[in-house]
Amino acid sequence: MKPAPFTYFAPHSLDEAVSLLGRYGSDAKPLAGGQSLVPLMNFRLAKPRYLVDLNRIPELAYIRREDGTLAVGAMTRQFEAERSDLVRAAVPLLVEALKLVGHPTIRHRGTVGGSIAHADPAAELPAAAVALGAELVIRSGRGTRTVPAENFFVGPFTTGLAPDELLTEIRIPVTQPGTGYAFLELSRRHGDFAIVGVAALVRLATDGTVERASVVLCGAGPTPVRARQAEAALQGAAPTEDRFREAGELAAREAQPTSDIHASAEYRRRVAAVLVRRALLAATERARERR
Repeated sequence: MKPAPFTYFAPHSLDEAVSLLGRYGSDAKPLAGGQSLVPLMNFRLAKPRYLVDLNRIPELAYIRREDGTLAVGAMTRQFEAERSDLVRAAVPLLVEALKLVGHPTIRHRGTVGGSIAHADPAAELPAAAVALGAELVIRSGRGTRTVPAENFFVGPFTTGLAPDELLTEIRIPVTQPGTGYAFLELSRRHGDFAIVGVAALVRLATDGTVERASVVLCGAGPTPVRARQAEAALQGAAPTEDRFREAGELAAREAQPTSDIHASAEYRRRVAAVLVRRALLAATERARERR
């Protein structure tokens, strides 16, 4: 199919793009990599009257480290972030998640900000952003605001962005020494969306116990699901397989999966429990190596 008719704009500056979104509001859509929006338009599931192409705005594509934070421009290609030595050294969990996004061809075009703003519940980058405690910088004609990633996602394919707002930057705290990481998922084929996925971080205290843990599921609810009960159970505990198995069971109970043609809700819960245990074991091993 072909998309419904639309008017195309190709601004060359962020100010111009924000002005266009402010002028046309809910009738306009920003175009980043187009890996999700263009297919939706071709199926006429999305029918924007105005398309604002962000690909000619160089100020939105960058990776830099600033005072303990990794700043990633929203238009940074996923492949560039995946291959970046700066990202690998500062936030290795992000690299783990990026490797699981589609296929290399998709990652060469898709953007970090585009995936997060699209808010697919099964996508890897929203879950990684929540697990990492990322903050999202949002711009409009009314000014700039910053939102914790955990508060950004409000439902399937729905965020806290107003029609005139644009995600411009992802700010991620640099992973500290003694912190391990893992991103695991189950999909029918490599490159498919996850049936269930988990992003995990484990920081070990000097006595070897868990000082802090972060566990976030994708494909297990309408938004990334933070397994708070599992995180609380790990606080101050010895990092044993039995404790991680318990955390996996708690995370499975916190999940909010639905049944579809790919898997039942019960199957997703069972997979979540296993993946959480495995991710915590892998993250703990890396934490020991990074101390």
